[in-house]
Amino acid sequence: MQKSPSYTGLFIALLVLGSWVTSTVLLVQWQVDFKNPLLYLLILVQMHLYTGLFITAHDAMHGTIAPNKPVNDLIGFICTFLYASFWYPKLYTKHHQHHNHVHTHDDPDYHNGSFISWYVQFIRNYLSIWQIIVMAILFNILKIWIPQPNLVLFWVIPSLLSTLQLFYFGTYLPHKGEHDNKHQSRSLPRNHLFAFFSCYFFGYHYEHHDAPWVPWWKLWTVKG
Repeated sequence: MQKSPSYTGLFIALLVLGSWVTSTVLLVQWQVDFKNPLLYLLILVQMHLYTGLFITAHDAMHGTIAPNKPVNDLIGFICTFLYASFWYPKLYTKHHQHHNHVHTHDDPDYHNGSFISWYVQFIRNYLSIWQIIVMAILFNILKIWIPQPNLVLFWVIPSLLSTLQLFYFGTYLPHKGEHDNKHQSRSLPRNHLFAFFSCYFFGYHYEHHDAPWVPWWKLWTVKG
């Protein structure tokens, strides 16, 4: 049974958004040293926070961030733009198309092919030329004040890596192959620690399709 969202979802969303903003502001000022192993750990942390931005926007698409719809949608707009200049209404339409036509030719997230071809198709379905133009403009403006290595290492690369994280754990593994259930999806083995760090519990993918009104931070409580 669908439940109305509480303002706890808004707190979680602002926590993720605030963590991404804080991390980004600090890292673009960090002294880059390629010999420092901490550099590579911080790239992974930033990647995970980027994934959190998208997962938060995804929750907005299901109306689980706040009971106030304008607030809910505003968080979605902010997170999708910060993630990679995505247009929230377009993502909203495509994501609900995925839920309504899962594992069919009308599913924008599904492709009957190899990992690489599926990933390329996945990116082509969501990336537009206008996004690339906006991101290029932002990059060239930001590099006036921010060292270019910092922009590449902590702004560009983590965003690209997070698309792989989202695709592999949130789309490819749950939906590849055939499935003997109404949601045409599977969940990864239940390990809450791994599930959080891999993709904010979206490895529990059957549970998400079965109860899309459950926010990411409660998915681990849903029985598969």
